[in-house]
Amino acid sequence: MKILQRLLDIPQTNGLYPPIGLTIGNFDGVHIGHRELLKKIKSECVSKNLFFVVVTFIPHPQKILQPEKERFLINSYDQRRKLLEDLGVDFLIEIGFTRDFSTLPPEDFLETHLLSYTNLKNFYLGYDFAFGANKQGDFDLVKELCKPLNVNVEIQPKFEFNQQVVSSSLIRDHIGSGEIHKAEELLGRPFHLEGVVVKGEGRGKKIGFPTANIQVSPDLIVPHRGVYVTRTKYNGMIYNSITNIGHNPTFKDTQQLHIETNLFDFDTDIYGENLDIEFLHKVRDEKKFPTVNDLIAQIKTDVVFAKDYLGRK
Repeated sequence: MKILQRLLDIPQTNGLYPPIGLTIGNFDGVHIGHRELLKKIKSECVSKNLFFVVVTFIPHPQKILQPEKERFLINSYDQRRKLLEDLGVDFLIEIGFTRDFSTLPPEDFLETHLLSYTNLKNFYLGYDFAFGANKQGDFDLVKELCKPLNVNVEIQPKFEFNQQVVSSSLIRDHIGSGEIHKAEELLGRPFHLEGVVVKGEGRGKKIGFPTANIQVSPDLIVPHRGVYVTRTKYNGMIYNSITNIGHNPTFKDTQQLHIETNLFDFDTDIYGENLDIEFLHKVRDEKKFPTVNDLIAQIKTDVVFAKDYLGRK
């Protein structure tokens, strides 16, 4: 998969652009609804000898339109790229999204960024996709502008799971409330969180449970405060683990959010290293304990539960 900033950056052959089939969207999470859509488009592109192109935006439009909104993205942009590549996308066009860009009338966006490509054959739209200033662009407008160019426009049906429309917003709600099993069903895989190990206050080591203190991007959504059974990927290896998300209320209950992972049977200094945490099951909500000894006893119980759970996976 090649990552480009404009459709017109797709390499030409003998002065001609290759024929393409194209879809457009944010694809945050690349969930089961996205994958159903993208697999169908890929299959059609293969059958019609078209290159499969996905157009998306970076940063996510919400980052510009609602800058006060933190912890929004389900995936990092690198994760999104990897998931789209795995689905057979040939070219990923990442258009830079700015405040000025958000004010473009839909006709200008289409004509400048998409229909200027002279060998667009098929244009696939999600059932609820809207674009341009105030989201005034819709299927009818796309069809009207594409007709004189002989571009075939298809609208894709909505995708439901358990009689519910699958959406990135719904998945965010599940993650934010700690319902990671529900999020996993809609993602089609466990929820992952990536971050860098930074120096913490060393309390875990003092009480017999050393943890890696993870710093994640403020753009990435974090599960609801509590204790989770996890698996952690480090340096190509997978380690069973347990992860606590919260404010450490037993010690001082600050507003700073801590993400701390205890990797089982692991004793290596990994400050500055990247970890990828896979969330499997919520054990319990965060709780303030009367004493540190009560906290230690609970952690021991949590670890026993996590090891038993992972042993059954």
